[in-house]
Amino acid sequence: MLGLNSIRTAGKVPLAAPFARGRGSRLCFLVALLAFLGATPARADLKLCNTTASRVGVAIGYKDAEGWATEGWWNIASHTCETLLKGVLIGRFYYIHAVDYDRGGEWAGTLYMCTDDKAFTIRDTKDCVKRGYKRTGFFEVDTGEERDWAVSLTDPEGEAKSQ
Repeated sequence: MLGLNSIRTAGKVPLAAPFARGRGSRLCFLVALLAFLGATPARADLKLCNTTASRVGVAIGYKDAEGWATEGWWNIASHTCETLLKGVLIGRFYYIHAVDYDRGGEWAGTLYMCTDDKAFTIRDTKDCVKRGYKRTGFFEVDTGEERDWAVSLTDPEGEAKSQ
């Protein structure tokens, strides 16, 4: 979708130029443009798509203004996507750990963070076991400069991939 700035500057044509005949035409154009922009808000989220034949459980780790946090579990059905974080991504790196509920196995990495067996939000990544949590390996997702991102989990023949 084009943003408002893209529409204003596309081809360096003034916004009202195509409707220079009268004020009514310009007003109708602006009303239609605002209705279009309002009807289709831009989405910017971190999503995870489960392209496997299994149900998966997903935990996420990230750093925000308050420090490190982990959250889980999202239970994601086979061949569906879920939004893990809503809104514009504020960080470049996010960390994911996923468990295959049906066939066993996991998508894990070498960055360790805290998780729990039940739904959780845990602040900080230190002393997980001492604080009563599990120490779990997460894999890194580098979103670059993007404001939204999707991660796909694939069946064992493939591997987790970002896009």
